[in-house]
Amino acid sequence: MFANVIFYMVLGTFSFALEPMVTQAETKCPSLETKKIKVEGYISKKFKKDRKKIAKEFIKMGDTRTALRVFPMGNASDVVAVGRCVPAYIARHVLSTAIKYTGGVGSLVVQDFVYGHWIGIGTTMFDEPSQRKVTTEQVSQLLKPDLDDKNFHLLYRKFSKQNELVPLFGLKLPNSKISGNTNNTLIKP
Repeated sequence: MFANVIFYMVLGTFSFALEPMVTQAETKCPSLETKKIKVEGYISKKFKKDRKKIAKEFIKMGDTRTALRVFPMGNASDVVAVGRCVPAYIARHVLSTAIKYTGGVGSLVVQDFVYGHWIGIGTTMFDEPSQRKVTTEQVSQLLKPDLDDKNFHLLYRKFSKQNELVPLFGLKLPNSKISGNTNNTLIKP
């Protein structure tokens, strides 16, 4: 009993002393024949009567399925999330269609928080530290038809990179969503 207590105390001491390490598992994306892309989210309230027609427009590219709802008040959110396994041609089509039927594209969600075969449009399920504001020029860069899958996702990750500091209670504090940035209350000038 006493040996177990000593063992767990030593183990606990070492676990606090070690710095957190983040490893990114490189997994291969399944083909679209086996795993379809899910387009999910909200469209603006003014398009309520055309919801079924709009859903068909979202899946026009093929290899997709939709779950669209009407936002209860005015325009839907301008937040968009694109998973890492979504082909660029489908992502571009969904982004351009989302611009028409939601509040536009104003923020991108970090891909690490999103399932690989998922696109969220007008979504409100992500908090502000997991999003990044984008300009219309950045969105137009993502919509360029000459981008292949790899370059599209590199550009998406570049534009959706998290801010180091986030507003909290009137202060700019370290983003707790970034690994190794938690419990750090010191702000470096």
